[in-house]
Amino acid sequence: MTKFAAYVHIDRAALRHNLNQLRRRAPHARIMVVVKGDAYGHGMMAVCRALTEADAFAVARIDEALRLREAGIQHPILVLEGVFQISDIELAYQHQLQLVVHDPFQLKLFKQVTLPQPIPVWMKIDTGMHRLGFRIENALAMYRELQACAAVQKPLVLMSHFACADTPPHALNQSQLVAFEQLCQQATEAKSMANSAALFHLDASHFDWVRIGLSVYGISASAIHSSETLNLKPVMTFYSSLIAVRPHKKGESVGYGATWEAPHDTYLGVVAAGYADGYPRHAPSGTHVLVNRRVVPLVGRVSMDMITVDLGANATDKVGDEVILWGEGLPVEEIADAAATIPYELVTKIMKRSVKYYR
Repeated sequence: MTKFAAYVHIDRAALRHNLNQLRRRAPHARIMVVVKGDAYGHGMMAVCRALTEADAFAVARIDEALRLREAGIQHPILVLEGVFQISDIELAYQHQLQLVVHDPFQLKLFKQVTLPQPIPVWMKIDTGMHRLGFRIENALAMYRELQACAAVQKPLVLMSHFACADTPPHALNQSQLVAFEQLCQQATEAKSMANSAALFHLDASHFDWVRIGLSVYGISASAIHSSETLNLKPVMTFYSSLIAVRPHKKGESVGYGATWEAPHDTYLGVVAAGYADGYPRHAPSGTHVLVNRRVVPLVGRVSMDMITVDLGANATDKVGDEVILWGEGLPVEEIADAAATIPYELVTKIMKRSVKYYR
């Protein structure tokens, strides 16, 4: 690890702490940890190896699931987007994967495939997200067709997905839940609907399985609660260091476009991190950064490899001092708000040159 470059620490103890907190929220449900997108940028293999107490893992695509199997991960693995050719159903059987079926095209594939033994299937129902899933008015007929497929293991798992769980008062939450429960009255299968936000706000949605993504990484998926109030610990801390400390006069600008001018004499710190490392290009002046564990403001535009911060007129910071861009002491949600984006985007955009270290 070079001190004068951006890098990331992943805290495996924080991962396990968060999983335990989440299990307390839904003590009667099994926990599926979502590790798609390289575990939201945290490193898929390392996260799965750390979370041996999870009941299952979920990925978006079959290639992610195959990489986990090749790495020796033996937990149940669900492919959330399912598959789109018969050969991939055969691969799923070979590697003991579970598949979501959300479209009549996929149902047709299961009618055509011949397997030595049936495989576990989760049937996705569209209760109001209107992205993937069988429409609620067709779901019962599709359910019966899936049940009749020799390649489908019985019983199925029925699942749906909230559109607005991060905003608990939203009327769509209750209408989706009611629609899902009404359909499930006609089936005896296990059920799954809750994501990270619903785990904290919609207890009636916990059912048999909860699918946990953002919150296991110590990031709040709630519009009304911070990760700290939910007793979640940040797993990713994005570090760098000062590579220059410069006196700066009142009225002088800094950076491309001269978008910021100093209101008084001060010292500027130049930090070895920019958008090529995964720091958001559109973070504005005033965005918080921690230098030696104190809050200082970002000033000027974010560059490819550097940002500048206002250290203050009495600064004693020096080259090589620690900088935290988000994580321990500075929630990534705060940086996302400042940059008019979401935490998901920030943590998944950490670039390869920002090396990850696991502790």
